[in-house]
Amino acid sequence: MTDVEIGLTGLAALIALIAVRVPIGIALIGVSFTGLYVLMGPRIAWGSMSIIPYKFASSWILSSIPMFLFLGFISYHTQLTRGMFNAARIWLSSLPGGLAIASIFGSAGFAAVSGSSIACSAAMGRIAIPEMMKHRYHPELATGTVAVAGTIGALIPPSIILILYGVIAQISISALFLGGIVAGLMTAVGYTLVVLLRVWLNPDLAPERDADVTMREKLLALRETWPILLIMIGIFGGLFGGVFTPTEAGAVGASLACLVAIVSGQMTLERFLTAARETLMTTAALLIIAIGASLLTRFLALSGAGDFLSEGILSIASSPVLLMIGIVCVYLLMGMFLEPIGAMLLTLPIILPVVDASGWSLLWFGIVLTKLLEIGMITPPIGMNVFVIKSVVGDLVKTSAIFRGVAWFIVMDLVLVAILCAFPGLVLWLPNLVG
Repeated sequence: MTDVEIGLTGLAALIALIAVRVPIGIALIGVSFTGLYVLMGPRIAWGSMSIIPYKFASSWILSSIPMFLFLGFISYHTQLTRGMFNAARIWLSSLPGGLAIASIFGSAGFAAVSGSSIACSAAMGRIAIPEMMKHRYHPELATGTVAVAGTIGALIPPSIILILYGVIAQISISALFLGGIVAGLMTAVGYTLVVLLRVWLNPDLAPERDADVTMREKLLALRETWPILLIMIGIFGGLFGGVFTPTEAGAVGASLACLVAIVSGQMTLERFLTAARETLMTTAALLIIAIGASLLTRFLALSGAGDFLSEGILSIASSPVLLMIGIVCVYLLMGMFLEPIGAMLLTLPIILPVVDASGWSLLWFGIVLTKLLEIGMITPPIGMNVFVIKSVVGDLVKTSAIFRGVAWFIVMDLVLVAILCAFPGLVLWLPNLVG
């Protein structure tokens, strides 16, 4: 076989392993090592296994990932986000579907300290869904709204997906964060419009509203938001004010979260250790997948399969519009079966050269890619956010009902993707303004 054929065979084997549910990190490492062994011999294969993992994992920027994860887990386990939802609930009580809208903006607030879609869904699910059920909201609207609201967590910084993308694409993490803010807020507004439309068409979905709330009660509710606001101001004020780098922001944020949890009386040794343990486990899983993707990049580069596929994709697509439609379809399909980070790291070695050759902004593409990956978090059959919500509600709501609840929001997500693709300036204006 030629070198390119070896590379393509390795990709086929990788897809087959993933299809039979081999963990994606193990599949990436196994296929890449075997391919390098066949292609270049044992010395190069073992040399790559010893050098690439260390080189990747020792990246200074990547040290922010466990810190941001720890920040999110501390905030989640010490319930620092509950006040954010309560304030949104009180301020939005007069709107149709106000509790559902409050869960959307509560998730946006939690996103600013978690960076994780799943963490957002789990935290807001335990807070918002019981409240909506008490006010006789339809289960599909209640669970579907919280499931999709969690996807905002990957867009609004600090985002783990954006950090990994920035490292691989070698672009500014701060610029990605600024672009993510715009896309995240657009998503929150889009989801709000969906809730308003659904309740307008069928008022029985949200039959009860809170009693009239006085301005005094609204102002008192804002006091409950101080833990998250303090952390957000500390992170973003220092980050965009040039006091510290995105890498250092993770450590600052995690320290602030611990301090705020202690001051508010929510920190216990058990909660601290649980957050630390979950941080270590999640970080290890992410690094294994990322190292596997780095090895795959080396394998595809040495075999020539990466260039072969990139050139093939460019030659097939007769226009940039068709190329973008093809990329969108690929990620929507992959999102139905793979978790977001795995899908991203699996495809970037092939897709990034295509994007670069097309003259598109890598920053803009990173935001669109993140949005596409998060749609996969709510689409069947995997839909990880849906199953997180299912674990929260138990037997009260069927899984099929939750999937029906997110269907309207998926349509809005596709509209938002089309808008971001048609008007890249929406993503780029804030990074360009600050930069």
